[in-house]
Amino acid sequence: MLTEQVNGNCPECTSEHLVKDYQRAEILCQDCGFVLNEQLMDRGPEWRSFDLSHRTGVERTGPPATVLAHDKGLTTQIGWRNTDAFGRYIPHKSRAQMYRLRQWQHRIRTSKIGERSLAQGLTEISTLSSRMGLPRQIREDAAVLYKRAANANLARGRSIKELAAASVYAACRQANVPRTLEEVTSDEPLDRRAVGRAYRDMARELHLAFKPQIPEDYLCRFCNKLDLDQKAYARCLEIAERIRGKRMVSGVTPTGVAAAIIYSACLELKVEKTQRDIGRVCGVTEVTLRNRFKEIKKLLG
Repeated sequence: MLTEQVNGNCPECTSEHLVKDYQRAEILCQDCGFVLNEQLMDRGPEWRSFDLSHRTGVERTGPPATVLAHDKGLTTQIGWRNTDAFGRYIPHKSRAQMYRLRQWQHRIRTSKIGERSLAQGLTEISTLSSRMGLPRQIREDAAVLYKRAANANLARGRSIKELAAASVYAACRQANVPRTLEEVTSDEPLDRRAVGRAYRDMARELHLAFKPQIPEDYLCRFCNKLDLDQKAYARCLEIAERIRGKRMVSGVTPTGVAAAIIYSACLELKVEKTQRDIGRVCGVTEVTLRNRFKEIKKLLG
């Protein structure tokens, strides 16, 4: 009998000897014979593969559907390699025909104006997320937000890059991965105010509710960029805990408060970090850092 051990306990005799019977499609207990589940569905393939070439030859499905493509990746794609399915090179006489087939396939996939703009926006999201080093889940969330914004006619009157950057920023806020607007718009020739307006319109029209950002969200990442040790990071958390709930924190940029907290911890621990270095990493000016530092010093006495 083909069986496999299953983790868990039997609800009848509390035994841990649970097995999965593949012939009967059941999960049962070996001690008392109690059937926990029946009519199991085997979702695996009915064939076996021992190497990549054999697996590629026997599988009958393509890549899974993804929201990062405007058509969810369900349409036919013609590869750009000049080889056939068996790995043999295509003759030079047939390469021109394959090139024309690729061009027509690309035109058919994006035949409508909305599909072309959507495909371009999703491409901008993938490029921006890759440049920022964001995980795949945030890219998919940004793609879903961009599609919702496009359906709500928020793309009218603004560029595709601005709406894509606003979608990435909103996805980071939604996943509690703090990123500033300066980081989103630093590598692209985008207006920070325009991206901020697109983000506010998106949050209002799509009814997005985000928690307000606090300085603690940025302390770990900024300390890592400044090569500070665990002691300095712990001191930063202590200072942030002491000023939490104070009037200074409300109404000011959390990155500026985080920069001032890091500067205060460096002064207490005698770590040689200048205001310019901290401000450059945190994305604030030296004037903002000094003003926030004076307020923190006044609050802490």
